[in-house]
Amino acid sequence: MGLAPLGHVLFKNFLNFNPKNPKWAGRDRFVLSNGHACVLLYSLLHLFGYDVTLDDLKNFRQLGSRTPGHPENDLCGVEVTTGPLGQGIANAVGLALAESQLAATFNKPGYDLIDNYTYAIFGDGCMQEGVASEAMSLAGHLKLGKLIAFYDDNHITIDGDTNVSFTEDVLKRLEAYGWHTIWVKDGNTDLAGITAAIEEAKKVTDKPSVIKVTTTIGYGSKQQGTHSVHGAALKKDDIVQLKEQFGFDPEQNFVIPKEVTELYAQTVKAGAEREVEWNNLLSKYSKEFPELASELTRRLKGELPAGWEKKLPTYSTSDPAIASRKLSETVLTDIFEVLPELIGGSADLTGSNLTRPKDINDYQPTQDPASGDYTGRYIRYGVREHGMGAVMNGIAAYGAFIPYGGTFLNFVSYAAGAVRLSALSHHHVIWVATHDSIGLGEDGPTHQPIETLAHFRAIPNLQVWRPADGNETSAAYFKAITNSHSPSIICLSRQNLPQLEGSSVEKASKGGYTLVEAENPDVLIVSTGSEVYIAVDAVKELAKEGIKAGVISLPDWHTFNQQPQEYRLSVFPDGVPILSAEVMSTSGWQAYSHQQFGINRFGASGPYQDVYKYFEFTPEGIAKRAKATAEYYKGQTVKSPLHKAF
Repeated sequence: MGLAPLGHVLFKNFLNFNPKNPKWAGRDRFVLSNGHACVLLYSLLHLFGYDVTLDDLKNFRQLGSRTPGHPENDLCGVEVTTGPLGQGIANAVGLALAESQLAATFNKPGYDLIDNYTYAIFGDGCMQEGVASEAMSLAGHLKLGKLIAFYDDNHITIDGDTNVSFTEDVLKRLEAYGWHTIWVKDGNTDLAGITAAIEEAKKVTDKPSVIKVTTTIGYGSKQQGTHSVHGAALKKDDIVQLKEQFGFDPEQNFVIPKEVTELYAQTVKAGAEREVEWNNLLSKYSKEFPELASELTRRLKGELPAGWEKKLPTYSTSDPAIASRKLSETVLTDIFEVLPELIGGSADLTGSNLTRPKDINDYQPTQDPASGDYTGRYIRYGVREHGMGAVMNGIAAYGAFIPYGGTFLNFVSYAAGAVRLSALSHHHVIWVATHDSIGLGEDGPTHQPIETLAHFRAIPNLQVWRPADGNETSAAYFKAITNSHSPSIICLSRQNLPQLEGSSVEKASKGGYTLVEAENPDVLIVSTGSEVYIAVDAVKELAKEGIKAGVISLPDWHTFNQQPQEYRLSVFPDGVPILSAEVMSTSGWQAYSHQQFGINRFGASGPYQDVYKYFEFTPEGIAKRAKATAEYYKGQTVKSPLHKAF
């Protein structure tokens, strides 16, 4: 209720949208970062003609309803899924960034096709989460002038008045970040002041703007201004007095006065007319700039260029051993020109992640292409992993882009909140996660991921690729780019890896396959990434003792689990015990193996060859455990670990 006046002014007088076509490319974007206030958003969507019914409002927060306790982007009119505080405002930075890059790339004099604003509401909780600070700092550096955010200054969090933990001057903080700041001191009743503030913000084109709107939480209720009204339903007598106070019949529920419907219908009509004008402008643009128009239309539809995958490199055993982070750089360089929707960056680790293709410009707020401008496709995120992840979600949500970002695999953990929302929201985001194991060596346990893959593999709808060679690296990118409804983490080695006999892009694209076949094997070894070639060498050690073994490469569990059961059982058959070998936590490997060889402790510092030897991840060490597995199950009826009771 405290935000209702702001919501009314913004939606009625400023927001550019057409509820009959919620995905219209020319629309303004709106993000409710303080997603616990979602009933306001749902109400506005209903009042302005979106496909949100009164029944949907009546079923608020009920099982199976379209109006859950925080906004989710599968509901029309909800641009991004919000709730975890700070994520939404960071998504808004990504939405604004995407608009500026697309506009700089496609707009021509007289043809401002890409010209929308991004509006967002955030609260004290958002400002206390670090992800918001990371993203808003970046927005100030990038001078995103078409980003306008509203700070709901109601002085309340769940624990009570903000003065128990949060006494900073938010406007001064954002001013230091490079934002234009405005304060509306009475957000409860000063509609003219809110209007004037938005008009002022729109005139500032070289800075993002924040409008502090001081409001009263639960305005009008007996509990107004207290944390009691934050999440609890109002009591019946409070609802009665509230309705009487604002001129409603307390005996009626879910009644919308005719004058309200008629007033908002004017906005809906104007929005539909603006879309017609935009479509007419696009039609004229298409005649004058047919190639650009065709490219823009393709990207807005989310279609990939025909034949782009032919640029993916392939390898044979005659090719040299190469670190998979270097193989990744080759893929990006080869496909970057034919996939203009790719927009990348790194969290201050460009030289280590190798995420910057050759001959690419930076995305920067300058007018000098030599140093970068808004047409650039490489983003310098700085040391801001979590902010980078949330900004990439916003870029993906805008459409017309496939964002990727690089850091060390261990530091993707910093962005776990954003990664989870990528998967929940089906955002088309790619993480380039290098230095993926104890193979990074001297940096030691602080940098060596152990539990990281188990964590991310447990997230639904997330591809977690750990390629073993060049062909598997190309396959990882192929699936990451073509699977537009699942984000991806591509885990890449620092150390060189040989090109494997039997690997191919086609095989690896299934997520798992038989790399080394064996007739009537005594044991199978399943592995990923930098341990696969060691497993191959372990087969040779086992052969010296008369033990027949095969190798399964399983670069991505998520993709493999989507294959038909018949195929999966052909890779993980009945009748043979299976050992997993990966220099990570063994958690999760029970789904694919009978015995697990891994590292269930933190790593160690030293040259990577010494570290591998220390943990016995050598051909001899894997062979020893494979032999023990074969002997343990000898004479037993062994079922594939893929078989389950339900």
